[in-house]
Amino acid sequence: MPRYEFRCRACGDTFEVSRPMVEASAPAACPQGHNDTVKLLSTVAVARGAAAPGPSAQPSSGGGCCGGACGC
Repeated sequence: MPRYEFRCRACGDTFEVSRPMVEASAPAACPQGHNDTVKLLSTVAVARGAAAPGPSAQPSSGGGCCGGACGC
């Protein structure tokens, strides 16, 4: 079940709420009992492929912000 992060405007406390995605936009009360809360945007890191390369891995050629095609 996804977790959503909220911040209480009254006391400044940050807390998480686990709920189904269909309830993602529902309001959440602060653990201290305040109702003036705002849902925060969370960042999610997604890794694809195998684990981090070992010491024998060769760096890719090119590089730069766009793969080296522009010569940067």
